[in-house]
Amino acid sequence: MTSPVLQIDLNCDMGELPEAIVDGTQEALMRSITSANVACGGHAGDENTMRATILQAQRFGVAVGAHPGYADRENFGRLELNISASEVGESVFQQVRSLARVAESCGTRVVHVKPHGALYNQAVRDRALAAAIAAGVARWSRDVVLVGLAGSLMLEVFRTAGFQVASEAFADRRYEPDGTLRSRKSADALLRDPAEAGRQALAIARGGTVVASDGSEVALVAQTICIHGDTPGATAISAEVARVLRDASIKLTPMAGD
Repeated sequence: MTSPVLQIDLNCDMGELPEAIVDGTQEALMRSITSANVACGGHAGDENTMRATILQAQRFGVAVGAHPGYADRENFGRLELNISASEVGESVFQQVRSLARVAESCGTRVVHVKPHGALYNQAVRDRALAAAIAAGVARWSRDVVLVGLAGSLMLEVFRTAGFQVASEAFADRRYEPDGTLRSRKSADALLRDPAEAGRQALAIARGGTVVASDGSEVALVAQTICIHGDTPGATAISAEVARVLRDASIKLTPMAGD
């Protein structure tokens, strides 16, 4: 009997740094990934960066998704905010709709939505916030995959709201023993070594595990693995992660929700 082919999606947050669009960084990243999460006017991005990023994604056969975050550009959407559920839903709706309109004008469509930064990390543990995100996306469409942290309650909330979901793990971030991401305030929060990121990605894709900050092993069943485009050395990290996975006969393919 033939063994099933292992497959996984590699996603990257895109359209956040205008200079990366024009200096070749984004194109280099596109060569390694299968899904792009495009900043759509909240923490970063505007119509021009959205269009440029979508066109790059099309050239490389990369799936396009929305990456809505808190409308807090000063802090790049990484500062936790205390705003109402209705405000969150409205902001998410406006951001996703904006990207969808640009995508349509480019002859493609938005196929997934992944919250950004503090909005994502708060929704990992805040059921009401996760529901507000889902409600905002639902105002635009339910025919889209919502991405959330593997093992977190946000995935349960997204499913209950009627969405397909994709569980996500990270190649370039360190984990806590409870399966949450180590705070960026910690000096070792980022994995900057391409080889280390490659090993972590392979452990996730093949074994469904990561080694946490205290040395313990954490189970993480994921359908998509993220590499941050603004991590120092991101192009080298993404290339190594893609190489390691392919060398292990793991097929890289755009995410499919469960």
